[in-house]
Amino acid sequence: MFDLSRELADYLYRHPGDAAAVELFRALAAGADPEPYGRSGRHGHFTGSSLVLGIDGQRTLLTHHRKLQRWLQPGGHADGDSDLRRVALREACEETGLPGLRIEPAIFDLDRHWIPPYREMPGHWHYDVRFLVRATESEAYMVSDESDDLRWWPLADVGRGDFDPSLQRMARRARLLPAAG
Repeated sequence: MFDLSRELADYLYRHPGDAAAVELFRALAAGADPEPYGRSGRHGHFTGSSLVLGIDGQRTLLTHHRKLQRWLQPGGHADGDSDLRRVALREACEETGLPGLRIEPAIFDLDRHWIPPYREMPGHWHYDVRFLVRATESEAYMVSDESDDLRWWPLADVGRGDFDPSLQRMARRARLLPAAG
């Protein structure tokens, strides 16, 4: 059973420099918005995403997001599901088509980012709880309707350059991990 409070405490123990982010996520979970796992919250809502690593652990599969026109990690809205680990894995499966994905149990990264207004949806905050997901069987992906493209990128390239700063941070963090066994 996913317990966000416990998971955030564990994340803070492993990443004490992220205390301010952890407090923002705790506040949302504790009632800063009455529907933190739905899309209607005025203050924002939780999302789940993942850094999908290739079998060798040295590359990540990124999606070229159709609405935002940027290379990003797979992820999406919780849509009422408070198990953000399950949300992240579901979104990775749906957006990549990769079989046999395995999600690591611990939160890998936290990122709060502003989403500008889009059609009838006002601007709002995404409180993105991120996990590490590993390809285990195949690296043959399928592009979903939400993406313009998918591509495997070397972590070293994603850790610098023109990528989103939070994606760069995750890539740098992933490069420090021991090889999968």
